[in-house]
Amino acid sequence: MVSVIIPAYNAEKTIRQCLDSLMRQDYTGEHEIIVVDDGSTDSTPDIVSEFSTVRLLRQQNAGPANARNRGASEANEEIILFTDSDCFPESNWITEMLKPLQKNSRVVGVKGIYKTRQQEITARFVQLEYEDKYRYMMKDRYIDFIDTYSAGFRKDIFLEMGGYDTEFPVACAEDVELSYRLSQKGHKMVFNPKAAVYHIHPDRLTAYLKKKYKFAYWRMLALKKNPGKAVKDSHTPQMMKLQILFPPLIIVSILHAVLFNKFLYLPLAIASLFGLTTVPFTLRSCRRDLTAGLLSPALLFLRAAAQLTGVVGGMIHLAMK
Repeated sequence: MVSVIIPAYNAEKTIRQCLDSLMRQDYTGEHEIIVVDDGSTDSTPDIVSEFSTVRLLRQQNAGPANARNRGASEANEEIILFTDSDCFPESNWITEMLKPLQKNSRVVGVKGIYKTRQQEITARFVQLEYEDKYRYMMKDRYIDFIDTYSAGFRKDIFLEMGGYDTEFPVACAEDVELSYRLSQKGHKMVFNPKAAVYHIHPDRLTAYLKKKYKFAYWRMLALKKNPGKAVKDSHTPQMMKLQILFPPLIIVSILHAVLFNKFLYLPLAIASLFGLTTVPFTLRSCRRDLTAGLLSPALLFLRAAAQLTGVVGGMIHLAMK
């Protein structure tokens, strides 16, 4: 019935816990677990080999998109589920991922959610950020955005679409691009917030900002391939797009005030306007986590700056190809 596919590259710190979680699933139907080792140089394949019921496929390093496609092409079951080697599914994850596909034959894809047990401020903010996007997605019956950390597809449709685009060399935006293509073809995908995996979010601010830069950078390639999704998708709040305009506006207004000694109030006015855009998120976040919520305006500004840098970098990359 279902094949669970996990790409792994130098995942010795997390792969055991990932597989332990999959061993404890409450689903009792026919299923298999496939780990595609993408050229690891650590003990990842040795750890996987300890699990006698897990199929281990090995290949030279070719990137996560290629590894997932390899797993799908060799899967024996009609439904394929993807998670990542640093994710730890809840015991009902397989059951919940299958429910929408079993209930409605028109549904070809399912997306679950992240949870975390981390206590670091940055990780807690990341979780709030995801939860806000989940709130945004709940308003739509069908979605156009399935992340690989908790993803399910009908295998025949996945293979018909060519799987994940291997032009993406890292684990970033290849899942977005496939989702966009499926949506453009009219395929139905749904969000199931009951299908959860635990994850280790970035716990340092620098790691978080680097990740935001990378996501924005590679999102430009996904949008180039699917320009119709540039205006709106089911996962990205419109306010986030607006916020990335503020860092350059503030910098330019400061430079203008310093160089020409005019409009000295403008930087403060623009910063205040940015602050207003953060109020809804901040209020929602404070109800969940007061400390992380109070820090969210500053973190949202830094996020906007990192994302803008990634957008510019991605556009330059595409222009130079």
